Amino acid sequence: MTVEITRTEHSSADLRRSAARSSDARASRRMPAIALLLEGCGRGEAAEQCGMDRQTLRDWVHRYNAEGLPGLSNRPHAGAPPRKLNPAQEAAVAAWVRDGSTVEEDGVVRWRLVDLRARIATHFDVHLHERSVGKLLHRLGFRRVSVRPRHPQIDLAAQEAHTKNFADLVAAAIPEHARGKPVELWWQDEARVGQQGSLTYVWADRGSRPPAPRDQRYGWAYIFGAVCPQRGVGAALVLPHANTDAMNLHLAEISSQVAADARAVLILYGARWHQTGDRLRLPANISLLPLPPYSPQLNPIENIWQFLRRNYLSNCVFDTYAAIVDACCSAWNALVAHPDRIRSIASRAWAQAVSA
Repeated sequence: MTVEITRTEHSSADLRRSAARSSDARASRRMPAIALLLEGCGRGEAAEQCGMDRQTLRDWVHRYNAEGLPGLSNRPHAGAPPRKLNPAQEAAVAAWVRDGSTVEEDGVVRWRLVDLRARIATHFDVHLHERSVGKLLHRLGFRRVSVRPRHPQIDLAAQEAHTKNFADLVAAAIPEHARGKPVELWWQDEARVGQQGSLTYVWADRGSRPPAPRDQRYGWAYIFGAVCPQRGVGAALVLPHANTDAMNLHLAEISSQVAADARAVLILYGARWHQTGDRLRLPANISLLPLPPYSPQLNPIENIWQFLRRNYLSNCVFDTYAAIVDACCSAWNALVAHPDRIRSIASRAWAQAVSA
């Protein structure tokens, strides 16, 4: 049965112009079909030119007669709108992620998308796909990152007291006869660099896992390093052992790099070869300030080691002990050649209250 077009407000030219301007791909294909019918083309030929069958074109003519141009667009599918989390619920999810999971309460040692999806469904009766949970976490500012090891005996109160009272601790470490001199803060530590080496990230094709050389031998050397972020300088020695004799050599090297008439306060860990005693020879221009136990995050030289390993001491093989020493020396020299880099890596806001 032939269906006549009853609407007259649009000519065939109007329909073609509307099709060219429309962002709806389906509607822009139906408008030329209606235009062909207005120009006297048969329904079968018009349907074939526009990629549809006769019956489909007949149905769209009915919609056009009833609704005009809006009738040529697909209607939204009926059904209940998808449920979403409100701002308060999103804040609760963010708190779950920041607090972390526990085996006793949540049954897992870390949050996975499937775990959060189940907890959201249980607490809020909102059922999300795992991909939606991942998008939610990204929108809330979370990313998958590697964790930092923390000693189980860490004393958070001692760490907070150290940073809060740092200026007083530095002042107490300076003997009476040296007070009034300019103060330099130096941070010290040792890093072991060996034939086993370490691996680091590289740029590569997505989905690939490129190989990198890694030795299986056990020769190593120690970098005794110290930096003064205020001046952007460092002092280091590469030595075969980590002991009191090696520490004495490093203290002498640090002392030679301290500015004239200045007093250096050397912040360091409580290793046995760092502790004053009969064998440790402390230079006249250096005072020691120990860090709280198990507090690597308070020592910025840990970030110096990370920088050196990632950029100079990874993905390589050292055939001999001499090669290890050469690589360590080259890495340290590359660091101290850029004072601004030392300042950038090792400066801490809570330590800047102590000024020279």
